[in-house]
Amino acid sequence: MHLQKNIFRITGKCALPAGVFAPATIVIDTGTGLINEVKSPTKQCDLNLPSDCVVFPGFVDTHVHGREDTTGTENYKEDFVTLGLAALNGGVVHVAEMGNNPLPPTDDSTYAAKEDLTKKSAVPVTLYAMMGPGTRPLRRKVPYKLCHARTTGANDIIFFPSRASIEATAERYAGEVVCHHPEDSEILKARAEELLHERKRPPEAEVSAIDFALYLTRKHKFKKSRLCHCSVCTGIQNATAAKKRGMPVTCEVAPHHLFFDLSMVTNENRWRMQMNPPLRTPEDRQFCINALRWGDIDALATDHAPHTDEDRKVRRTSGHPHLDTLGAFVTWLMVTHKFSPPDIARICCARPAEFLNEFLPLSFGRGYGKIAAGFMGSLTVLNLNRPVTVAKENLRTKCGWSPFEGITFPGSVEYTVVRGQVHESVMH
Repeated sequence: MHLQKNIFRITGKCALPAGVFAPATIVIDTGTGLINEVKSPTKQCDLNLPSDCVVFPGFVDTHVHGREDTTGTENYKEDFVTLGLAALNGGVVHVAEMGNNPLPPTDDSTYAAKEDLTKKSAVPVTLYAMMGPGTRPLRRKVPYKLCHARTTGANDIIFFPSRASIEATAERYAGEVVCHHPEDSEILKARAEELLHERKRPPEAEVSAIDFALYLTRKHKFKKSRLCHCSVCTGIQNATAAKKRGMPVTCEVAPHHLFFDLSMVTNENRWRMQMNPPLRTPEDRQFCINALRWGDIDALATDHAPHTDEDRKVRRTSGHPHLDTLGAFVTWLMVTHKFSPPDIARICCARPAEFLNEFLPLSFGRGYGKIAAGFMGSLTVLNLNRPVTVAKENLRTKCGWSPFEGITFPGSVEYTVVRGQVHESVMH
């Protein structure tokens, strides 16, 4: 029971603004869902945390695939109910969902119809609108997704047959925020007869598409460009150089490109190790880890792709589900690769929030990204000394599996707090 009506207080070691890591009491107004104040630790609180816990601004995942759309044809993989439960389980307080569905949201009416479905989620959902040949920006402010090549779930409505067709549409999106799936369709077409997935979608396809995305950003004056699931050293270096020249571009990386690489793929597990873009070399993997710590890669985003084992084994569908395991995975970055609490606050909270906040309703106050007055009272609490072994029974995604099954992470999610409401994770 709360000590005071409509007020929730939590005390613990907190990742505070400006890289400060210190004990504090966070006071949340559960009526507005916003943080009222952050003050020195007090014994008067509703939740005292174990000493091994760290309180972060809520983790924001800017790249998930919920699979549910108005057709309902892929609800057997995931819907917005199970998506929200998986997010809470993994310490995620808000998701941005991609629209490469059987019926993608490409205009005001299809976007609004899909947005209605998101109300079932236990965490707020921001939708991307999909760009396709002939599409135009919506009347409202939303982020956009541009697939440079055909990928999982993408139908002809959003498939661009050539770079010329991309350009013809891109010129309409000046001043908009565009996320890019960077793989060059011409290179993929030329490699279509290769037997192995990683040879069908080689590194040069990603590098070429990143360079084209940078060109589009400059020529067509996108407000921001975000390069999704970066995995190749050269492409990340090219994007970093563009950022240093002042181009409004950011990069994200997914857990699978940080944890796995091609040296771990066998004939037996190959069907489970397939995603777009594919796994890369050990050297690329280590570069991505370092670039994320340095800040050349801006954010960690799951690219949560909840396809069933049958989808993957029989139909060779690409993608890994990662929402349930994000918090535990982050503790691996901290313990194994020496990411500090301020590093995690930057890559999982502040930088994703910088991307997301402009699309939030006014009721979200100053948005996400900081433990400070006026920001969302949504928090991620990690216990750095409570290991978790990933198993099917502690997953909430409907697809029912994880690439990390059997792997023990050094820490786990203690609580996920959404607008002052506490949810205890089963991922421990």
